[in-house]
Amino acid sequence: MNALLSVSDKTGIVEFAQALHALGIKLLSTGGTAKLLADQGLPVTEVAEVTGFPEMLDGRVKTLHPKVHGGLLARRDLPEHMAALKAYAIDTIDLLVVNLYPFEATVAKAGCTLEDAIENIDIGGPAMVRSAAKNWKDVAVLTDASQYAQVLADLQATGTVAQATKFALSVAAFNRISQYDAAISNYLSSITFDEAASVPVRSLFPAQSNSNFVKLQDLRYGENSHQSAALYRDLFPAPGSLVTAKQLQGKELSYNNIADADAAWECVKSFDAARDGAACVILKHANPCGVAVGADALEAYSKAFQTDPTSAFGGIIALNCQLDERAALQMSKQFIEVLMAPAFTPEALAVFKSKVNVRILQIDLPAGGASDWDNGRNAMDVKRVGSGLLMQTADNHILTLADLKVVTQLQPTPEQLQDLMFAWTIAKFVKSNAIVFCKGGMTMGVGAGQMSRLDSARIASIKAEHAGLSLKGTAVASDAFFPFRDGLDVVVDAGATCVIQPGGSIRDQEVIDAANERGVVMVYTGVRHFRH
Repeated sequence: MNALLSVSDKTGIVEFAQALHALGIKLLSTGGTAKLLADQGLPVTEVAEVTGFPEMLDGRVKTLHPKVHGGLLARRDLPEHMAALKAYAIDTIDLLVVNLYPFEATVAKAGCTLEDAIENIDIGGPAMVRSAAKNWKDVAVLTDASQYAQVLADLQATGTVAQATKFALSVAAFNRISQYDAAISNYLSSITFDEAASVPVRSLFPAQSNSNFVKLQDLRYGENSHQSAALYRDLFPAPGSLVTAKQLQGKELSYNNIADADAAWECVKSFDAARDGAACVILKHANPCGVAVGADALEAYSKAFQTDPTSAFGGIIALNCQLDERAALQMSKQFIEVLMAPAFTPEALAVFKSKVNVRILQIDLPAGGASDWDNGRNAMDVKRVGSGLLMQTADNHILTLADLKVVTQLQPTPEQLQDLMFAWTIAKFVKSNAIVFCKGGMTMGVGAGQMSRLDSARIASIKAEHAGLSLKGTAVASDAFFPFRDGLDVVVDAGATCVIQPGGSIRDQEVIDAANERGVVMVYTGVRHFRH
């Protein structure tokens, strides 16, 4: 049996080659890989000795030769193929180990030039991988160090690589080539060519968009029971994102569970436990129905639940801090679909042990802690339209106090500023038209998803009334400007004393005059947060 090893990432390759040699497998290799193996005392034959041609053109041509591709592509079950190999003195290659030039890592560097990118486009590697993957019944092709262990286990057990393993390796190989070619296409089609530019100018939106996602699981059904569905993740998921969650207990997640859990998780990630305190988000049908911060998980949850106890039934709960027993005992009185947190105490998990249907997800914090959560947000949002895609940069805008513009005669107090900033954070995650009343680090009324901003304001007031909450002295956030003063009058009539909104209406002055007339504070953000 012959193995050809040619890797850019040499992680684990020496140990793997040593194991192959111990099994009596002949080693072939190229360039730096061959030197590394030889330096470790392994008997290795350079591909140049097999082909009779030296590596050429600064290594651009090494393996593009019939003695390589013939050995990979020949079908062992076809006598004419084997006769051709014999006629031209070509040995079979039964195992191929190749990982590709680091194109993705190269173009990710800030100072990457077009020349750097081009020189890191692998030609021979993908060609060999495709040949071996096509002939998977006879050739095992390894494109990642994580595959070494399984292949060695097969070889050590039976002296050959199992057909199921070889097929899985072939699929992984074609997937890797697809990912690699997509990365090259995305990069090159994002460039506006300028010969004078040392570093190419790149567009956020390439001329061709190529996406690669890995299926995590099939789902029981989609948004409705007559729809099929599956969950996919990015090739390299960001730490602290929902797809990295570990399910500790509960039923299988549904399509709607995952969609709502992601919305809740993205909202709670807006609060850093070290900076803002414990935060709890209760979400139902893609909208937060209660959000609060507190001294601990129990206080945050209790305040969030007060906003809308009716809607909280069967909701999704997300925390930015560890869940302890005290909070768990209180939560267990409520019907919960999904519960998420960065950590759980053993006592908290024991509380839910009897509630076997509650889905509990642990999502580990990034290495840098909760402050790194923002780095894990999607850079792009994508929405399907008929036979096409809408792509946009994600709404990751973070508002600071310095961004606010006070437009009324009254100036906000420090407490009002705190409430306004809290309300604005929540409004970003509420479906438009969004109106959010807040006070003291908790939502007091949420109006979401209405065609009229007036109706959203009225619904938010009704929700607060049903929950027995007074809106007197609250702060209100509107995700977009008030087109007329009537929206402002509704929230002030409900009890609001300060309002945060983007501004930008042709009737801004009318609304400002109304705020001054009603004796309330109003601040502009200069940005809106439509969420459709």
